[in-house]
Amino acid sequence: MLEEIQVTKALNKIKATSRITLPYRWDLNIYRGCGHGCNYCYAMYSHNYLEKKEKYSSAGEENCAFFRRVYVKNNIVEALEKQLGARNWKKEVINIGGVCDSYQPAEAKYGLMREVLALMIEYKNPVIISTKSDLILRDHELLGELAELTCVNVAVTVTTTDEKLSTLLEPLASSPEKRFSLLRVFKDTAAVTGLHMMPILPFLTDSPENLEKILSLAAECKVDYALPGVLYLRGETRKHFFNFLELNFPKLLDPYRKLYSKGGADRTYKAELYGVLKPLMEKYHMSGDYMKPMKTKFLRPRQLKLTDFLE
Repeated sequence: MLEEIQVTKALNKIKATSRITLPYRWDLNIYRGCGHGCNYCYAMYSHNYLEKKEKYSSAGEENCAFFRRVYVKNNIVEALEKQLGARNWKKEVINIGGVCDSYQPAEAKYGLMREVLALMIEYKNPVIISTKSDLILRDHELLGELAELTCVNVAVTVTTTDEKLSTLLEPLASSPEKRFSLLRVFKDTAAVTGLHMMPILPFLTDSPENLEKILSLAAECKVDYALPGVLYLRGETRKHFFNFLELNFPKLLDPYRKLYSKGGADRTYKAELYGVLKPLMEKYHMSGDYMKPMKTKFLRPRQLKLTDFLE
């Protein structure tokens, strides 16, 4: 179900944290909720305030409103223009779709990203976009034009190369093959391209074979960086994912309960996983530094500094 809403502002400032260093301080989310239906999505919490949870009574699986009810911010372009045109706006990096994928199924109908990107071009504003959809190819020319004016980072999230498993985990996202294809297309632009190999799902997508296959394909696409990250489970995501396991991988329930006694995976597990990832990253000459290519792009056109956009 799609429901249109009005917003008072488009950009949300991200609260500073000592735990994570990000190359941006502003988020832009055109939609609230996501039709991709990824069963591990960390953003399910964002619908809590609505108190509109639904359940599948037959299967006993809780299905939060995050997947079933997507809110479309239909005045997002007007609200964004007010903020970008403000005298105190410093053209800081904007992370588009940090909570909800901007190229989810609803975007095929509304096309709001085209208007958003037209504004970014007008104001020459740097952006980061991460997606699981090849719908972004529709805006290839706009993103290429913006990348000639300022820094554009196009990242694709891939969890597995197994088409069947991907369909189960991420029902309405584009296939892994299509996601890698779009990386190849954007490599012909001035945009920075990246692979977000996250979340890595214990016992499902963490095999050395799957990790190597993902990195080898990313290397073929000549991405500028690869960023891995392990599944984190808390709140609504934890409840939903455990229900997902019960329905599809019941034998993994106990191992997951043991591994995730808290929100994060056990330290020993993570140490072993990154012990496997490190030589694979080196083998495919893959950098985990997503800041470096951004800085390089910023310095090319007019000797701009990344700090000019982050202050």
